Amino acid sequence: MEIAVYGAGGVGAYYGGRLAQQGHDVTLIARGDHLDALQRDGLVVESVAGDFALDLPATDDPEEIGEVDVVLVCVKSFDTEAVAAHLDALLGEDSAVLSLQNGVENEETLADAVGTNRVWGGVAYIFSTIKEPGVVEHTGGPAKIVFGRYHDVAAEPPARSSLADAFLDACESATGMTVDYTENVHGTLWDKLALICAQAGLTATTRRPFGDIRENEASWRLYRRVMEEVVSVAHAEGVRFEWDPVSKWLDAMEAMDNEGNYSSLHYDLTHGKRMELDALHGSVVRHAREHGIDVPANDAVYAILAPQAAPNDG
Repeated sequence: MEIAVYGAGGVGAYYGGRLAQQGHDVTLIARGDHLDALQRDGLVVESVAGDFALDLPATDDPEEIGEVDVVLVCVKSFDTEAVAAHLDALLGEDSAVLSLQNGVENEETLADAVGTNRVWGGVAYIFSTIKEPGVVEHTGGPAKIVFGRYHDVAAEPPARSSLADAFLDACESATGMTVDYTENVHGTLWDKLALICAQAGLTATTRRPFGDIRENEASWRLYRRVMEEVVSVAHAEGVRFEWDPVSKWLDAMEAMDNEGNYSSLHYDLTHGKRMELDALHGSVVRHAREHGIDVPANDAVYAILAPQAAPNDG
């Protein structure tokens, strides 16, 4: 397959690299020092599933690449609109755009630009970051992708396409990653949003690792409350789950050996970078207001972090 990774950071470069290992034609789209290192030295991945290095084409100009089968969009949510404006150069008649981003609004932004029929919604379960320019560090998580064709929440899910089948086959044959297809793409997106809002919100506001939050009764109660509020907003949006997201994630996180983990929101906060707060708790608060739902826990997290959400250029 021909694949372009738009936003070749910890998530995008990892999955793109794993697919390239299987012989797929992968091009990375990056910028700054990271792009310079990728072009000069290639991609280096330090992974708990096995280290590897690849010399992959990398650019900051989508027009240099041309049409591909699948575009993986892995940029921060606040860059989605800018990326959407440059996708046409990458898309043929049957191409697809797969969002592996945080939040539940990226797919709609992409669909407005390229058409709903071309957009796949997805989530990635992985702990992976840029260790230094050109070097990605994968420290854990199942390295799993779950995706499905995007559609209006009130509509029946469209049939799985032959391109989706081909992408599934490509991911299933790759080392160090797994993949699932879902017909409940909205449930999948909101399910992960519930977890991210709890994990990101609590580690960022407390400045403490997950283990400290889990061991503190009041903090763990707030962790649960954040998730419950997200799920209540999802229900008001018309999203339906065949599972209980809150119980699912609480059970998983109670059993997980990740006491020292924080979140990307915490990392951005403590390193003076722009935060994805608006795509996380901000979106929950906005959607809640549209439906007249009270979300005091998410409101509080948003209010605490909002003054610090912009990058610190000083």
